[in-house]
Amino acid sequence: MIEKWGKILSQKSSCEVDVWPYLQTFSGDVISRTAFGSSFVEGRKIFELQRELQELLIKAANSIYFPGQRFLPTKNNKRMKEIDQQVRGIIKNIINKRVVAMKVGEVIHDDLLGILLASNYKEIKQHENDNNFGLSIEEIIEECKLFYFAGQETTGNMLVWTMILLAKHSEWQTRAREEVLRVFGDIKPDIDGLSQLKTINIIFNEVLRLYPPAILLRRMILEETKLDTLTLPAGSVIQINTLILHHEKDMWGEDVNEFKPERFSKGVSKVTKGQAVYLPFGGGPRICIGQNFAILEAKMALAMILQRFSFELSSSYSHAPYTVLTLQPQFGAHLILHNL
Repeated sequence: MIEKWGKILSQKSSCEVDVWPYLQTFSGDVISRTAFGSSFVEGRKIFELQRELQELLIKAANSIYFPGQRFLPTKNNKRMKEIDQQVRGIIKNIINKRVVAMKVGEVIHDDLLGILLASNYKEIKQHENDNNFGLSIEEIIEECKLFYFAGQETTGNMLVWTMILLAKHSEWQTRAREEVLRVFGDIKPDIDGLSQLKTINIIFNEVLRLYPPAILLRRMILEETKLDTLTLPAGSVIQINTLILHHEKDMWGEDVNEFKPERFSKGVSKVTKGQAVYLPFGGGPRICIGQNFAILEAKMALAMILQRFSFELSSSYSHAPYTVLTLQPQFGAHLILHNL
């Protein structure tokens, strides 16, 4: 991605670039390699299909709804079904190859799928007389679809809103760049140095407060639960609106809609006073297991971008956050990039 931007700027000092599709492709590449390792090409195909599926979902959501609509053999519905079958087929093919390799004693891959299969295989072997243990192939496919979607969408979104806000607030872009150059200079960032990027930490915290990738969290209650005077029956679905919580004036103050990373300078728990009002990755025992991975990936990307480029909002940028499962810039992220 960095090289492509460099080529665009090779003959000029600045240029307008819609960074959103580049960041989507970047995060798709990362999760493809992380999830499927050597099966990277198949992973990329899943990414492209998932993106097409999102566009079809937008189209369906914006159309007039009537009961049973999704069962009709419309062009949209047929294509969504085809995509689902293709994605499942690709993942199943990758899994089958891995299972065969495992059975003949080949080395387990250290990607997410390899770790999942190895763990599952071990559990099944330990309880081979009990069918209640281990995941079925169908369940593994669903797990792959979930961590692939979650790993690609959320990080790409976090990065695009970060670039938009840093383009708008140049003083914070300068502070972040100074920190990156102080820690790394012009060398490639490493794991030890990334942990020292405190300014970028608080910038990410504020970006995720203003533009959380998942604006809603839903949980089903499995057994009757009492919350103070409220009794919630089993089977109830609780919906938490993250976007509202993150913009609550009583909690965050009158400047709630302003980009002020310094509010997190003493940590998240200090500003929230221990209340569960900041949930970009969910919370509790089911908090997102990919949280640290996502932050690490975003830090690496932003650090490398800040080493090479400065950027500002283009006059053609239109600020229009909208939700397609996750919170995205509807008309892209048109920025003016400058070589450093």
